[in-house]
Amino acid sequence: MSSQHPEISFVSPVYRAENILPELVSEIQKVMMKIKKSYEIIFVDDRSPDDSWLVMKTLSSKFPEVKSIRLSRNFGQHPAIMAGLSQANGNWVVVMDCDLQDQPKEVEKLYNKALQGFDAVLAQRKKRKDKFLKKLSSKLFARFYGYFTNTNYDHSVANFGIYKAKVITSILSVKDYIKFFPLFVKFVGFNVTAIEVEHCRREDNTSSYSFFKLVSLAFNTVISFSNKPLKLFVKFGMLISVLSFLFGTYTLIKYFKGDIKVLGYSSLIISIWFLSGLVITIIGVAGIYIGKIFDQSKNRPVYIIDEVL
Repeated sequence: MSSQHPEISFVSPVYRAENILPELVSEIQKVMMKIKKSYEIIFVDDRSPDDSWLVMKTLSSKFPEVKSIRLSRNFGQHPAIMAGLSQANGNWVVVMDCDLQDQPKEVEKLYNKALQGFDAVLAQRKKRKDKFLKKLSSKLFARFYGYFTNTNYDHSVANFGIYKAKVITSILSVKDYIKFFPLFVKFVGFNVTAIEVEHCRREDNTSSYSFFKLVSLAFNTVISFSNKPLKLFVKFGMLISVLSFLFGTYTLIKYFKGDIKVLGYSSLIISIWFLSGLVITIIGVAGIYIGKIFDQSKNRPVYIIDEVL
């Protein structure tokens, strides 16, 4: 096997996977024996709190094709993917989760499809084996993101897929501070297709993403990739201004006609509270965008590699 330029590089972020990694390596080895191409496996430990790093060290010492990378702290799944991609040398790169929901045996199907002239082949999970909440949140995110970016986002597609080296190079050139691999794939373009693959249940039946982490990821991603929230508030503010002008004109006419003897205290208070809340919300949304610009301008690294085996 060529260690410098293998045909396929496998990149997988690792978090709470100490019991899964040996089986994952075994399954990758099986499929690569069928494909009969050179390969490397790149695991990125996102500072997992369990013994994943010890298992990765053992696997690296046992199998020369396994490269283990440890980050200096927990940066998140997608920065960990970027760290792995930066170390990949393959002509093709397979990105997959480490929980065996992405089945390594499907790589043969993805690779054969890619050889038909595609730059990237995405794994489409038509029959997802996730929990109800995970599937619901994924669908909601797809709708949410699609609406705010005016694009079609397929919730059945995630990280799993095979990508040509030039696609990975382009993705690594995207300097956004907030990283989200599937959206970067969509952004860089190229000749991309998707095929259906088998999706399995997670081996330990748990996910490292809590509901609040998913909400935070969705919020940050939309803020990073879209300015539509600002535009919506501008439109909403203009609508309120028009309605206020019409209501004010109506009130003034009634006043001159003598229909209003004493101006209403309740309507005045309601107007003040409503408009104050609207102004504070708009300032808050603008402040969030300014905060993201501040984070981007600092140009801090999105990951720091501590150790490479």
